[in-house]
Amino acid sequence: MSVWGLIASASLVVQLVMLLLLTASVVSWVIIFQRIRVLRKAKKVRNAFEDLFWSGMDLSQLYRQITTEGRTVDGIENIFTSGIKEFTRLRQTSNVDPDAVMEGVQRSMRVAMFREEEKLERHLSFLATVGSTSPYVGLFGTVWGIMHSFIGLAEVQQATLATVAPGIAEALIATAIGLAAAIPAVISYNRFASLSDSLSSSYENFSDEFASILHRKVHVREGGIT
Repeated sequence: MSVWGLIASASLVVQLVMLLLLTASVVSWVIIFQRIRVLRKAKKVRNAFEDLFWSGMDLSQLYRQITTEGRTVDGIENIFTSGIKEFTRLRQTSNVDPDAVMEGVQRSMRVAMFREEEKLERHLSFLATVGSTSPYVGLFGTVWGIMHSFIGLAEVQQATLATVAPGIAEALIATAIGLAAAIPAVISYNRFASLSDSLSSSYENFSDEFASILHRKVHVREGGIT
């Protein structure tokens, strides 16, 4: 009546259900640890960049600092570099209307922001799927195992608790595995979705504020990025 013994003696369908749930659980934990690393890095990059940006540092100097050779531009930095590169390119083009410059800058930052949001939300749908379906998959394995157990009772002359217990126990293991896979996935999905929304909101706020700064610059005669 050990757990491993019950799993080994379970019917093929129940074993396949358990294998599916265990695989989903392992993949979920891999995604959970990977998301923790990505979101933590994105938050760290955002905080460090905002400290530099709002410190009054020259925008050209800030751009050169975060795009030094060999350095990966990520998160909110990517939005900044996309906007400033497009701003500089359009300003160097002759006879470009200031409003057209700002439209190009906002479009460039919007594309970069969408890409960064996709990075934040990557694989979250898998966690949501595991969290919502695993209990039902485990329940299917339980129902199938109990049904298989009762069918086996029809072949014996006298049904006792000792006869029924192993079949029911092995069936309930599928439900337990389903819950074990679903609970961490649901908790992690809710947490990661909240952090992703928070970072996305900060990206949008920065994009609007940076666009306002560039809007003021593009409407002055002196031009240039200072």
